[in-house]
Amino acid sequence: MRRRDFITLLGSTAAWPLAARAQQAAMPVIGFLNSGSPAGFYVSLVAAFRQGLKETGYVEGQNVAIEFRWAEGQYDRVPAMAAELVRRQVTVIVANSPGNLAAKAATTTIPIVFTAANDPVQTGLVASLSRPGGNVTGATQFGVEVVAKGLELAHEIVPTATVIAALVNPNNPYAGTVLGNLQAAARILGVQLHVLHASTERAFDAAFATLVQLRAGALVLGSYDPFFTSHSEQLAALALRHAVPVVGVADRLFVAAGGLMSYGGHSADMYRIAGVYAGRILKGEKASDLPVQQVTKVELIINLKTAKALGLTLPLSLLIRADEVIE
Repeated sequence: MRRRDFITLLGSTAAWPLAARAQQAAMPVIGFLNSGSPAGFYVSLVAAFRQGLKETGYVEGQNVAIEFRWAEGQYDRVPAMAAELVRRQVTVIVANSPGNLAAKAATTTIPIVFTAANDPVQTGLVASLSRPGGNVTGATQFGVEVVAKGLELAHEIVPTATVIAALVNPNNPYAGTVLGNLQAAARILGVQLHVLHASTERAFDAAFATLVQLRAGALVLGSYDPFFTSHSEQLAALALRHAVPVVGVADRLFVAAGGLMSYGGHSADMYRIAGVYAGRILKGEKASDLPVQQVTKVELIINLKTAKALGLTLPLSLLIRADEVIE
């Protein structure tokens, strides 16, 4: 090989890594900020988000990168994670509650796509659903609103119960709204509501021990809470161990793991929409021009095997209304 040819070959070879790095640097980056855990319940939601991205032509690792930040139920970590993604200068931030509020506080320029189980206008995320304005848009589902329905379902399956408990995460920014809805529903139903709190795994054991002492007829998991959904299997196991009928919120994994019942919005649809919106923003659309989408579908999922284990005969009318019955 001639010396000139060798130098040319060496130069082109050295340029390959540089070209690869330049291409990687040019790839848009989505900051995925979630207050839950990467395991369990959120596995299917991340899959739904990736599906939404794919519908707009984006595939992770090919033409878009995703940087995940998981708070794993420790909500005090969320603001720092949001600030980190802003410093990273990601192209768009996708966040659930309460990360969506933290993201909005951290930047007015990076587009934000939220998922929320509450009213985004009431919480100050957007100016209106049809014209969100600013740098924020996203998708909502029924979450806070369906908690009262969960209490009604608990009363329906245990109509003789005079005491029903609710498990609430005091660190959830919407705990006050949830509690108000539960108390109003309890007054209508004529039952005594006893509120238990849990914001750590250890607190779950204490809450169920108290539940037994109270002789509560049933337990309602208060609200769509990322900390609770990240520990669906643990909660289902405790419910079976203590033989307590528990109604969860929008959490199929809880029921599949042995929980009695779940009622709430269809979370996968919400995350798919978030993926679509993130893709559209990557293509150049503005968050302010994308109206907030509302997922109106709700699901009632029942574990009939668990009902039998608890000695419950569920009303036929309830089973007919169920979207899915696990046997």
